[in-house]
Amino acid sequence: MFLSSVLLLGLAHLAASKPLSVKRWDDFEVKHAWAEVPRGWTLHAPAPADYMFDMRIGLRQNRFDELVSSLYEVSDPAHSRYGQHLSMEQVHELVAPHHDTVDLVEAWLAAHDLDADSAQRSPAGEWITLRVSVAQAEKMLGNEYSIFRHGESEEYVVRAMNYSLPASLSGHVNLVAPTTYFGTMKSMRATSHINLHAPTINTDIDLLDGPGSLATVPSSCSSTITPSCLRALYNTASYVPKATNKNILGVAGYLEEFANRADLQTFFSRFRTDAVNSTFTTVRLNGGGDDQTDPGVEANLDIQYTEGISFPTPNIYYSTGGSPPFTPDDNTPTNTNEPYLDWLNFILANSTIPQTFTTSYGDDEQTVPEDYATEVCNLFAQLGARGSSIMFSSGDDGVGGGDCLSNDGTKTKKFIPNFPASCPFVTTVGGTIRVNPEVAVSFSGGGFSNYFSQPSYQSSAVSTFLTSLGSTNAGLFNKTGRAYPDVAAQGENFQVVIGGRTSSVGGTSASSPTFAAVISLLNDFRLSQGKSSLGFLNPLIYSTGATGFNDITSGSNPGCGTNGFTARAGWDPVTGLGTPDFGKLQTLIG
Repeated sequence: MFLSSVLLLGLAHLAASKPLSVKRWDDFEVKHAWAEVPRGWTLHAPAPADYMFDMRIGLRQNRFDELVSSLYEVSDPAHSRYGQHLSMEQVHELVAPHHDTVDLVEAWLAAHDLDADSAQRSPAGEWITLRVSVAQAEKMLGNEYSIFRHGESEEYVVRAMNYSLPASLSGHVNLVAPTTYFGTMKSMRATSHINLHAPTINTDIDLLDGPGSLATVPSSCSSTITPSCLRALYNTASYVPKATNKNILGVAGYLEEFANRADLQTFFSRFRTDAVNSTFTTVRLNGGGDDQTDPGVEANLDIQYTEGISFPTPNIYYSTGGSPPFTPDDNTPTNTNEPYLDWLNFILANSTIPQTFTTSYGDDEQTVPEDYATEVCNLFAQLGARGSSIMFSSGDDGVGGGDCLSNDGTKTKKFIPNFPASCPFVTTVGGTIRVNPEVAVSFSGGGFSNYFSQPSYQSSAVSTFLTSLGSTNAGLFNKTGRAYPDVAAQGENFQVVIGGRTSSVGGTSASSPTFAAVISLLNDFRLSQGKSSLGFLNPLIYSTGATGFNDITSGSNPGCGTNGFTARAGWDPVTGLGTPDFGKLQTLIG
């Protein structure tokens, strides 16, 4: 009896000092898996076990729902908190992980002999970055890494067809990267193209003689677009920026595309003479370059038209590195090439950020793992909550390019939405062509997300469109998804100086910086009155701001063997709410 009592006491002590149920780190649940190798990529070889790379772990953000609530409140002109944007510190407080999550993830790392103390952490702690080998990563994630080759760009990456996490981490880890997201800047698409046979001009037609803008835009702007065309068309010509000591317009650049300062001066001398000798700032991150001997079409288009419309507002060009993360004979890569994560984490770590951003790149949504797309989209929510307006081009494939078959193994024909255009926390810009009146350009990307549900701010406008659409395109798109684009702007025949020569460039890559420049002027107006920046635009433009747009009611965006959608009165998934009228919007936000 005595021995039994001692034994029971000993067992009780053991139970108190060491839990009987030790965490299992090999009890895996699949986080994401591809049914087939993403299109454009081929399996090249197994990844070397000793290949080292930076693993990013996205932890669940403890109060993210509160962040989204705050975002909508400070962005809604009918709410008492409108314009009361959050500080960096306030955002960090809402996105910080719970201490239980941190403890659990650190225990997982320790079980794999990884030192959590040596890891890099985002300011709020929701991202952990640490150096691991392929062998370590495969053990942690229950998968296999391989080398894949992208045929068109001849780029090699180390990625996996799937990854899993221990069941105990469910609800604590949102994303591990790089894993199944194959997208790299070289495999992505810049949404622009040079029109080799389109007319070009080397001197600007003087549209702006006399006070203010013209009542009508000359028909010549249908074949050649210049800053004067856009300033007249969108009614910004008479506005002179006043808050240039506060207001900044940011342009996100990738693909080793460099904005050329000499070309900008030539552009100014031809198309905006009062801006000659003004320039922009280049910020380099993640190994980004600034090769002034190698001007980029996309970069020059962006900076020449943001500057050409917003002058003298300061512009920043962010050159984000995009070198390949793996070459077969090199085991010491410089980065893992996760472009949006690199750029967003850099921007969000700064206490002062531009009030307006534009980006002209994108992927087919289905090529981006849903967990990755969600995390990136949530980072845009952080930017919006801090008072930045974020524009993305809607894409140049109408309702979808290629064969429009799903990549889930079923090969179902359906419209293919774009990402980040489909993120509900950005303002997506479609394209128009011609003047008097403007019509939708045929390549204008538009549709409905298969990842993100339809946000309340657009439900009424989208419902009206769907009712009028009837059964057209039934079954080819997700009626309950986030619908885009939100707005539009000219997207063809832009006169761009490249290497000293003027070329005609088109694409929604032209539309996004154009619209962003107009928004930057509106932000200038707000700031000059002592008010806040506009921040996240969509709750405003779908409500009281809707009357500040020129409704586009003709044109369509064919694709996937169909006529796509057709522009019509009100919102439509070709041109959104339409193109901006600065004067009307200025009155509405004043």
